[in-house]
Amino acid sequence: MQPYFVVCGAAVLFAVLLIIRIRLTRSSSSRTVSGIEIGNGQTIGSRSEQDDYFSSMTTPVGTLAVVADGISGLANGRMSSTLAVTTFTKAFAKLEDATNLNGYFAEAATQSNRGILQNLNGQGGGTTLAAVIVCGYQLYYGAVGDSLITIYRNGHFQTVNSKHTAEILLEERVLAGQMTSEEAKTSPVRNQLVNYLGYEGFESMELGNAPIRLYSGDYVLLCSDGIQEALTEIEQEEIMRKGGTPQEMADAMIDTINDKGFKSQDNATVLILAIG
Repeated sequence: MQPYFVVCGAAVLFAVLLIIRIRLTRSSSSRTVSGIEIGNGQTIGSRSEQDDYFSSMTTPVGTLAVVADGISGLANGRMSSTLAVTTFTKAFAKLEDATNLNGYFAEAATQSNRGILQNLNGQGGGTTLAAVIVCGYQLYYGAVGDSLITIYRNGHFQTVNSKHTAEILLEERVLAGQMTSEEAKTSPVRNQLVNYLGYEGFESMELGNAPIRLYSGDYVLLCSDGIQEALTEIEQEEIMRKGGTPQEMADAMIDTINDKGFKSQDNATVLILAIG
């Protein structure tokens, strides 16, 4: 009988430790999540429709923010961005803990890509996507396309993810001596996407190798390319330095873009998370 009691005791101990671990994870996340304030802004620009879509939500696991930019010039841009964001939020709502957030990003991206391709049924379309999860003071992210995630800290921006455009390929050709820097800068395919959701060749999205440490006073920004193309980094820094709430900062960015009145202004969306 003794081995039986040893096995039972070990099983009970394992179950108790597992429950304690889950409760500690949830408790830690909840304390910090409550300190996050979120602002958002969006403009249709000079386009005929708004193809950007965004969402944010908070659960016991953490705070999710996601921005998708339906590819302008292709049909079904709005469908693609909406489907992708909805897929990410629904999957996040089902998460019970933060033990495998990169797995969550990867699976949500695969589901989004599959769903978009099924809806496109051979037609043109697709979307970029940038998503972050703030869990405790840790930032997890996934991104595909050219929407950018940045951290504003101590007066300066830090870029989190890469742009998946032909620019990278052109830079490699410059390094290989196959073209000049000037030719690369003026290439008409420079901003062409090389990876996005709704792409037949999609394999994976960019994921952080490790969570990024956040600090009180940091701001995490998610921007569609309409923000980056219309506002210089200096202009964005000036807006952030003026302070205010995240909503006031987001409003200031959109107002500045609208005041410029560019004839070819793209859809533009910004989400700002203030870390308390």
